Amino acid sequence: MRINKVALAVTALLAASQVHAAGFQVSEHSASGLGRAFAGEAAIGDDAASLARNPALMATFDKAQLSVVGSYVDPDISVKGVTGYPLAGISASDLDADDVAPAQVVPAMYYIQPLNEKVAVGLAIYSNYGTGTEYKDDYAGGSAAGTTHIMSVNFNPNVSYRINEQLSLGAGVSFVYATAELERNAGAGATPAMQIAKMEGDGYGFGWNVGALYEVNENNRFGISYKSKVKTELEGKYTGSTSGGVEVDGTLDLNLPSILEISGYHKLTDKFAVSYSWQYSTWSDFGDIVAESANCDSTAIGGSPGVCLEKKEDYSDSSRYSVGGEYYLSEAVTLRAGYAFDEQAGKATMSIPDTDRQWYTAGLTYKATPALSFDFAAALVAGKEITFEEELPAIGNQSVKVTSSGDAFIYSAQMNYSF
Repeated sequence: MRINKVALAVTALLAASQVHAAGFQVSEHSASGLGRAFAGEAAIGDDAASLARNPALMATFDKAQLSVVGSYVDPDISVKGVTGYPLAGISASDLDADDVAPAQVVPAMYYIQPLNEKVAVGLAIYSNYGTGTEYKDDYAGGSAAGTTHIMSVNFNPNVSYRINEQLSLGAGVSFVYATAELERNAGAGATPAMQIAKMEGDGYGFGWNVGALYEVNENNRFGISYKSKVKTELEGKYTGSTSGGVEVDGTLDLNLPSILEISGYHKLTDKFAVSYSWQYSTWSDFGDIVAESANCDSTAIGGSPGVCLEKKEDYSDSSRYSVGGEYYLSEAVTLRAGYAFDEQAGKATMSIPDTDRQWYTAGLTYKATPALSFDFAAALVAGKEITFEEELPAIGNQSVKVTSSGDAFIYSAQMNYSF
């Protein structure tokens, strides 16, 4: 099997267009969590999907449980050229593009198995990173934004241990597998649809996670979890102008950020509970992007011998704040609502129009039988309009100015079954 991994990093860092999370992070881990904007996720533990946030929550389960989740993400992102910012051969309208991020399905599955009163084990299979963008082949800014697809899967086995009635600990390891495809076209000029770069491939990396849960009593608890950064050493294939138009082997190192989350849950009455979370992602970890090969030479475009592609990045650590509420309408029905503010992680570009986002969510749980329940949720993720400059590599890195705006709708369904 051919291992082509350069595409993973370049796709993720140069071409991710994800209006619904900072950078190119995927948050859609469960329908139950989406209903409360993922507030309290490290503390609540209402179903097996909580394993995606805090492994210590497995200690609260007295029966084995399986959760299966499917989320549908429908972004509506547009890019508009700014009038009065001229560039030879390109007008502002040439940089207009609508609906550049196609809809995507995000699946997940979780299983928790208590072994005794102290120990539980579990497996989470979900995605932390992924995205896709599709600009037209003849788009004027095609050398900076083209067609991109990336998918990642995290295989995450975990174990938890209950120390006493109040304190539980958990830990796990992650194997992250990803596939990606990237195409870039000339854009501005006589042959805008001419392909100037293509990458495709797959790759993997390893990480770890830990968590703790402190239960003050049955109505009040706090949780904290930490996911390590994932260092991925990439190898792959590259075809482009810096390789003379031929396919060559390449290498690239990529650091995906670590994530710290602190959460609380409080059941204020028999019918009503509130939850909250602060999540901190170290996006500053991953630095610049440099794809290297002995058969590449980028000196003609200001680079270096042995460099196929280099992209300066400007990312900073970012926070996500969320608050949610739950109303226990009956033994069978729980209603949810939530709000979250997600900070911009990186300097915006046409292919990463990262910006501040606000989440407005609602959802419910329906308990069909003592063993079987279903969760449904929907969210509007409103992205802040942002104006920025972009350099086009195909025309000597000359700059254009564009405005990006867009929202996303997310719909999620989940089934939980206790054995």
